[in-house]
Amino acid sequence: MGTVKGLQGKTALVTGGAGGIGAACAAALLQDGAAVVLMGRREAALQAARTALLEQVPGGEVRLCPGDALREEDVCRAVDMAHGVAGRLDIVVPTVGGGGFKPLLLQDLDGLRRELDLNIGSVFLAVRHAAPVMARGGSIVCISSTTAGMPFPWLSAYCAGKAGLEGLVRAAADELSYLGLRINAVRPGLTRSEATGDLFASPEVMQAFEEQIPLRRPGEPEDIAASVRYLAGPESSWVTGQCFNVDGGQCLRRHPDMTGSLSYLFDDAQMAAVLGREPQG
Repeated sequence: MGTVKGLQGKTALVTGGAGGIGAACAAALLQDGAAVVLMGRREAALQAARTALLEQVPGGEVRLCPGDALREEDVCRAVDMAHGVAGRLDIVVPTVGGGGFKPLLLQDLDGLRRELDLNIGSVFLAVRHAAPVMARGGSIVCISSTTAGMPFPWLSAYCAGKAGLEGLVRAAADELSYLGLRINAVRPGLTRSEATGDLFASPEVMQAFEEQIPLRRPGEPEDIAASVRYLAGPESSWVTGQCFNVDGGQCLRRHPDMTGSLSYLFDDAQMAAVLGREPQG
């Protein structure tokens, strides 16, 4: 007899589905039997992700919904598509988020709002529109960051965004429990992706990170996807409102000091103003 896959008959929606973590999450869900709908802004990237997924899981069901996770009508369309696959929606994985290094004293309100919107607003829209149509026992798994619980200088807006995301996860898990839904998050440490490519390209930066990671290596998208798969499935049926570190143990130590790397992003006069020193030269 063949083995029945744990997510057989279930449907999942992954926003940011063409990205490194998003595509890895989609692969983990697809491999275990779920039908997957990928949402993302770039249609060509979605097509490439679908091709790669079907090479890994021949015969899997992967549908594409081009759209912006911060546009309410696009999110509604993606939820409708996912629900229409089999008349049910069981799993939602909102992976859209991000930010960049910028000293707080060089940050402006518009920049702060953009990062809060990206990290909290995109998840809010996914939860707001998916929850009413999800099946009882369904799971929403969000992507947070170690920065939600550990200070990381020069990333103040991103830290605030991820901390706010976790507040939303806990509040939504409690408030929406009457629907039979579970809502959790994983907190990746430094993980290989398109967004972290510049960090991975610098031996000095990687050494600084690895010195603060007990397991002495950065994360791969598959590390995050394995935890997402656990939280998405029946194995975690008594887990809700939680935010799990998946970081090689970095939460036991600290984030590295990135002050020296900021010189590549900001000129000497800007950094002198931030650090309270005279410009060089």
